Amino acid sequence: MARIKAILFDMFDTLMMIEKNHAFYSPSLRATYEFLENNGIAIGFEEFEKAYAEARDALFATAEKDLAEPHFNMRIADALKLLGYDCSTSDALVLGATNAFCEQFMTYVKIDEHAEDILRKLHGKYKLGIVSNFALPECVLKLLEKNDLLKLFDAIIVSGAVNKRKPHPEIFRRALDILDVTAEETIFVGDTVDADIQGAKAAGMKAIYVERRPQEGLETARPTRIIKSLGDLFSALDAC
Repeated sequence: MARIKAILFDMFDTLMMIEKNHAFYSPSLRATYEFLENNGIAIGFEEFEKAYAEARDALFATAEKDLAEPHFNMRIADALKLLGYDCSTSDALVLGATNAFCEQFMTYVKIDEHAEDILRKLHGKYKLGIVSNFALPECVLKLLEKNDLLKLFDAIIVSGAVNKRKPHPEIFRRALDILDVTAEETIFVGDTVDADIQGAKAAGMKAIYVERRPQEGLETARPTRIIKSLGDLFSALDAC
């Protein structure tokens, strides 16, 4: 049996909790709209919200086939095109609108009560990484930096930066390549049955499931260990 050299973590609802039942969406979209309005986009909020939803859903429909994850910038650029504004994903207007969404979203995120202590104790004993599904990779980096955790990780792979989302094996392979470890030498810790547990196990890793809420498929996914809290991680690692 290979010695465990690396631990990979999911980000949201594993290391950091999205509060208030994911109520960030409306205020974050409103902040995005207000940035655009303040920068010369003369449309009503309802019109923008409808265009955003249409652009988002079209991207989702295309991306779902191969588990792609277009960067959030594409939603904004495509929504603006639907409204008659020809912007690329790299335009300052699009980047600013994306940042406005990110800044508002971050006010709804709080680090898990056990995460910092656990990560600091694991740092130096294992190679540490994050593999996260999120269309805004900049938000992940900002949140880690804000909580003084960024320096603890040797690899940070976010789906919006690599255009692949869990459970696609590519996003896991990228982390393993950066850490220079094998799947057999790695444990994944996450809160989602299909993306985290099934994805990590299909990639050849052991997987620890953090049971935040009831999910279908847990029994068939057969995680290596199940914990109720990140505070139980050390005992689960000892048992792996």
